[in-house]
Amino acid sequence: MELRKKRQSQAEIPTSSMADIAFLLIVFFLVSTIFSNEMGLQILLPERGEEIKVRKSNLARVYINETGDVKIDGEPVQLANIADRAKAMLAANDSLIFSIKTNPAAKYDYMVRVFDKLKHGGAERISFAPKGLPKSQ
Repeated sequence: MELRKKRQSQAEIPTSSMADIAFLLIVFFLVSTIFSNEMGLQILLPERGEEIKVRKSNLARVYINETGDVKIDGEPVQLANIADRAKAMLAANDSLIFSIKTNPAAKYDYMVRVFDKLKHGGAERISFAPKGLPKSQ
């Protein structure tokens, strides 16, 4: 009687369908992922080269310094009071345009907060003054 040696089977991982599984996982994650869309600031930009003359009586200059202090037409205004001030100014002149000028060293957050407060105050015409214009203090 002849005895045969038992063969030891080696463990193998089948790799023939790995590419299919990887592709299906990629498709699953792409389909099930939710992309968030941040709205940001709703700003309507004028056409290039378009310039509109505005009377000084229809322009309210808003200046934000590097520490976040706000002045409207040279008068200091607390951040919490900007909406009320804007409402009062718009009641007196409904064609008023608020021109925001920010110190280059100021945080972006200061400008966004002032912009939001003006919007809450009912201001629909808000512009951002370019760097070249003299600041209103």
